[in-house]
Amino acid sequence: MGTKVLGIVADLGVAKALTDGPRPVDDIARKVGANADSLLRFLRALASDGVFAEVEPGVFSNTDASRLLSGEGWDDFAHLFGSVWYQAVSDLEAETGEATFPRTFGTDFWAWFADHPEERASFDRAMTEGKERRVERLSRVEWHGGETVVDVGGGNGSLLMELVRRQPGLRGIVFDLPETNRDEAQLAREGCEFMAGSFFERVPPGDAYLLGTVLHDWDDEHAAAILHTIRKGAPPGARVLIFDSVIQPGNDPQGAKWLDVLMLVIAGGRERTEAEWRELVEGAGLRIDAIEDGLVQASCL
Repeated sequence: MGTKVLGIVADLGVAKALTDGPRPVDDIARKVGANADSLLRFLRALASDGVFAEVEPGVFSNTDASRLLSGEGWDDFAHLFGSVWYQAVSDLEAETGEATFPRTFGTDFWAWFADHPEERASFDRAMTEGKERRVERLSRVEWHGGETVVDVGGGNGSLLMELVRRQPGLRGIVFDLPETNRDEAQLAREGCEFMAGSFFERVPPGDAYLLGTVLHDWDDEHAAAILHTIRKGAPPGARVLIFDSVIQPGNDPQGAKWLDVLMLVIAGGRERTEAEWRELVEGAGLRIDAIEDGLVQASCL
């Protein structure tokens, strides 16, 4: 219920309506086009978990948590979790081990996006969340002027543009499907370009390849095929930087363990342990240079 309600509230833009401070729920409802009684009950329930705050009866304000819904990416994540992913999760079962999304929607996840450009745009915006953490990690990687960096499955190019801003002299190529939502004029201003294509067929030549939460979308067979495509198109010594979780042993809380279930639902993908990453990457003809939760560094032999 929390997932569904949060998605509804994000779609309504309630957090943005509270940007200037607390407001009575009747005012919020009029502004966002909602039923006041339902919205009261939604916000009261969310506030009990720290998302929004009821500062006096029937008057709500943002909290640090709800304020995220006004920022880049988080409201789109809430939308996806509360709508299309929510529906697919409702059909989750353990008998077949197959993704439930195709059964729920009649086609696979990526083909469905191709037919629903607004949802694809929402997904691309959601993928910008966390780019600051990724770029901070990339800033610790040694870069050389004049290198070509290919962001494989790079969406709207937000990660690559930020990297090029911080590392002048790099040339960026965003490589993704033609239906990807992007601003090619902005890419060009930031020293990047967009190339359309499938990473199962080819990748542009480059000195370094970024895979930002791409491989976890796929089962081992398809993830290996992506890595083989990169290995085939890359020169020897090219670097491959994989931004994905590494599932930790033990029973400590880790969001990746729940994200792993979502990957099963959407496309039969998976999060991986360190041993599984080593088997996958090395089996594709790459050498692992370093591995930590969130970043696997490899190079082409």
